[in-house]
Amino acid sequence: MSRYESLFRQCDQQKRIAFIPFVMLGDPDFDTSIDIIKTLVEAGADALELGIPFSDPVADGPVIQTAAIRALSSNMTTTRSFEILARVRELFPDIPIGLLLYSNLVYRKGIEAFYKQCATDQIDSVLIADVPLRESTLFDGIANKHGVESVHILPPNPGEKTLQQVAKLSKGYTYVLGRAGVTGAGIAAKMPSQDIMQKLTQYNAAPPVMGFGISKPEQVTEAKAHGFKGAISGSAVVNIIENNLSNKTKMLSELALFVERMKAAT
Repeated sequence: MSRYESLFRQCDQQKRIAFIPFVMLGDPDFDTSIDIIKTLVEAGADALELGIPFSDPVADGPVIQTAAIRALSSNMTTTRSFEILARVRELFPDIPIGLLLYSNLVYRKGIEAFYKQCATDQIDSVLIADVPLRESTLFDGIANKHGVESVHILPPNPGEKTLQQVAKLSKGYTYVLGRAGVTGAGIAAKMPSQDIMQKLTQYNAAPPVMGFGISKPEQVTEAKAHGFKGAISGSAVVNIIENNLSNKTKMLSELALFVERMKAAT
């Protein structure tokens, strides 16, 4: 049983959903990044979605773009990102870890080498934000070869063909966008129609997880009521980091409180 399967089964037994925070690896620096991730897990995060910093993150809004710039400015690279990932896996052997990144970073390392490294560091899933479904076969095939699950995005208002393809291809979980556009906490997520949720079940899709626009506990509660198995919050988490760059103790305290409140809503 994969870590995701174990998590979602446990959540079902406990009649709750999973809360999954996102942060950028290396933001604001190498050591603080590890402390941030430790805080998120110890405060109750059920899984992690982690970004590798990139200069042109086209799916991300200003908050996460700025986080990537901070990380790059502190000399973060893909290699150093994997060093953090190895430490996190050593600290937390059971938590699902997913990466969200961009195709240039995979190509730069070499697709085979990238997924081999993911397997070495026991990364559970990879979502490449700028690779459309029609071009994902190469990545998915190599990911599968190395035992890494490929997560795909279901856009708002998808057509029948897109629903079928995402349900077939996405492993670990299905990333359902709460709205169009880029990441950000300023615009709340909108729940998809029940027809879409039913079709995901009909097509045996991996557990649906809501992302984009999740920043408040009541949105987590709404996602649960709508049938989601998890909720991802990114910009709201990264905002706390940005607002407390000069006070690490306060930063970690506020991050822990945020996770505890979001987890309580699951």
